[in-house]
Amino acid sequence: MNDAILKRAREVFDIEIQGLEAVRDNLSDSFVQLVERCRETISSGGKLVFTGVGKSGYIGKKIAATLSSVGSPSIFMHPVEARHGDLGMIQKHDLLIALSYSGETEELLVVLNPAKRLGVDLVSITASSQSTLGKMSELVVEMPVPQEACPFNLAPTTTTTALLALGDALAMVLLQVQGFTKSDYGRLHPGGAIGRMVTLRACDMMRDREHSAIVQPETTVREAICRMSHARCGSAIVESASGELAGIFTDGDFRRWAEKDMSVLERTMSEVMTPKPVTVQGESLAVEVMKVLEKRHIDDIIVVGADGRVLGFIDVQDLPGLKLM
Repeated sequence: MNDAILKRAREVFDIEIQGLEAVRDNLSDSFVQLVERCRETISSGGKLVFTGVGKSGYIGKKIAATLSSVGSPSIFMHPVEARHGDLGMIQKHDLLIALSYSGETEELLVVLNPAKRLGVDLVSITASSQSTLGKMSELVVEMPVPQEACPFNLAPTTTTTALLALGDALAMVLLQVQGFTKSDYGRLHPGGAIGRMVTLRACDMMRDREHSAIVQPETTVREAICRMSHARCGSAIVESASGELAGIFTDGDFRRWAEKDMSVLERTMSEVMTPKPVTVQGESLAVEVMKVLEKRHIDDIIVVGADGRVLGFIDVQDLPGLKLM
């Protein structure tokens, strides 16, 4: 029984993957035109208005939300509510994007001509340009898929997955062509972990010099460990007499040395430190710091200023308190 369940689940994945591949391979100049129309709409102060019924409507809401979050103002308009006043959310410079795989959804079709009379262009994402929806549209992005994952080929499964992916592709392409940056993203996501990742900088996350264990090359390991314990940190930053960063010595380094010979306590930092340690600039975003920590598999990272001088350090143990982990 378990094998049969897993087999069927994997078949669904396979069918939907095939559908995604079919839509990807079918992308053509119509998608390029859609991107350009969206860009022109946004540049002229308009917004993208998505509309659809049922499962396509749910996907339309998600596409609109994703686009808005990456700098392309978008909303979702329910066709039924539009017939009872919500058409008022459409303005002259907007672009109406209708979603219907069959292109024959009656509740959607009846609202499109009234919407077009408001002066907006209509583009559609549907299976065929020969559908009723396709014939009503100024631009059609065709999205045919081989089959639904539903055994009756009825429940929207592959089609909604493909539509979701197509919406993500539209959002990411628009992000790129409009030059949307991490800083822009941060301004639109001020709350939550995502917001902190793109608004906090290394200098906001670090322990400053006063709360760091900063030693000199001639400092002994014994003294460095005492400084680390006093500062409650897992590493000592080694600076030269002129204030330049020389290296780092961590509690992990101490354990590795001590396993060989406990006389390491009397050695100096210049003998045991790791020279040229990993650093980040004080103005680096939290998301960039996290990438470095994950890539290098380190627990502490030194923060430096534009002149290369030590400003402090970031301890991975502090990150949960900043709600970054």
